[in-house]
Amino acid sequence: MADSSFDIVSKVERQEVDNALNQAAREIAQRYDFKNVGASIEWSGEKIEMRANSEERVKAILDVFEGKLVKRGVSLKALDAGEPQASGKEYKIFATIQEGISQENAKKVAKIIRDEGPKGVKAQVQGDELRVSSKSRDDLQAVQGLLRGKDLDFAVQFVNYR
Repeated sequence: MADSSFDIVSKVERQEVDNALNQAAREIAQRYDFKNVGASIEWSGEKIEMRANSEERVKAILDVFEGKLVKRGVSLKALDAGEPQASGKEYKIFATIQEGISQENAKKVAKIIRDEGPKGVKAQVQGDELRVSSKSRDDLQAVQGLLRGKDLDFAVQFVNYR
């Protein structure tokens, strides 16, 4: 029998992020505590730009956006938000959405699988994803359970289960 396998990826549904951003922008436009403070959230190229007239308000915008992401099922581990920066009379936070597993993170996950996973499970890095294969499907499910239990500093999904 051929090996069974699945891929470990770190992808974010761009449309869900866009929807969360639009919902956050709508809420910010309507909320009383954001009236007349120049509060906004929008795409700025590949980054998300949040701005307001005080550091606390720009952090509150980030909080609203994070809440909308969670409701839409996007992991907050994929959101990389910077610190508030003063820019003239307003404060800005730039955030990016992390996609793909970096080489060092892929090596960490492969080491976890090698050290703690069932014997006979192979993990190999393929670009920005990780292919895990084994003769036993039960072993693959044990690896998925192991990785779900770990607190990795990036979001992971399991796809192409064959």
